[in-house]
Amino acid sequence: MSTVLQTRDLCKSFGGLMVTHHVNLGIEIGARHALIGPNGAGKTTLINQLAGVLAPSSGSIWLDGAEITHLPPHERVRRGLARTFQINTLFPHLTPLEAVTNAIIERQRAELSVFQRRFFRLTRRSAELDEAHALLTRLNLAQDCMRPTRELAYGKQRLLEMALALACRPKVLLLDEPAAGVPEAESDELFGVLGELPADISVLLIEHDMALVFRFAERITVLVGGAELVSGTPAQISDDPRVREVYLGKRRG
Repeated sequence: MSTVLQTRDLCKSFGGLMVTHHVNLGIEIGARHALIGPNGAGKTTLINQLAGVLAPSSGSIWLDGAEITHLPPHERVRRGLARTFQINTLFPHLTPLEAVTNAIIERQRAELSVFQRRFFRLTRRSAELDEAHALLTRLNLAQDCMRPTRELAYGKQRLLEMALALACRPKVLLLDEPAAGVPEAESDELFGVLGELPADISVLLIEHDMALVFRFAERITVLVGGAELVSGTPAQISDDPRVREVYLGKRRG
């Protein structure tokens, strides 16, 4: 497999505090990769650097063979890097169908030349509606697609945030604690949907629920103190005494 997203000696410090310490992370095409570690390990700080919200102090970030270290977030989205957040960032008065259709239209506008954009009309055409409805159906949101977002159960709102990210047609999807605050039954549905994502979309996931992590991930990286402690398969991580000592506790099972 080839690497689609990579960091090289990535560092981030706030004053004298080093939060990301020479991280060399490689995400393969089609990966299901989890990032775990104790609170304060630097997981969200790393995701924010990948997404362009935070600028690294040193090191570099590469997407699909091109350096994106200094690109703004919207340019990273256009190149195929999308994300969700710990706390939903949705439009409460829009329906899921309206929100996802608008995301698809914006993606299409970004793909046009400056000349073409002058003649691009922001109307909800049949093709965009069809694509939005198909995406919502894939994420088990078709029955709720005409309800205002504020009326959706929290788990459904998390799915909608994923739908908006997928509307950008990403190569890599960054998920920052997608199950946070979601009831168990709804988190099972959420991770069931994640398991059905297209195989060519790489997923990098932060999640504290280890049952969900070990069910979903094919590879796991453990961060401690901003540095990579170990990466490996779920079985390797579960059996690693260093990981059990600093994070997992006693042997699973």
